[in-house]
Amino acid sequence: VRAPPSRAPLPRAMAGRKQTALDLAKLVDKTVMVKLQGGREVTGVLKGYDEILNLVLDETVESLRDPADAGVVTDERRPLGLTVCRGTCVTLVAPADGLEPIANPFVQ
Repeated sequence: VRAPPSRAPLPRAMAGRKQTALDLAKLVDKTVMVKLQGGREVTGVLKGYDEILNLVLDETVESLRDPADAGVVTDERRPLGLTVCRGTCVTLVAPADGLEPIANPFVQ
């Protein structure tokens, strides 16, 4: 009978905490921009989240797209208030501070 292989202990900072690619704890109570499947974009204050990326946003505003060209976001906004974004539909979460649109280098 063999003893199970020993594992090196985790450093204290990592003990009891899962590692994720995105640390949303830093963004709680800050304004974030969220892109959803289907092309929708919303901006709001992140109030909560869970491990499968369900997000609770307050003071949410949706950026409306041009009906003639779905790839273009217009200046029109639609207030949504308190919203829950289902984690399976979230494709991007980014802090709203410092975001600015750039020209698409692939469009000729």
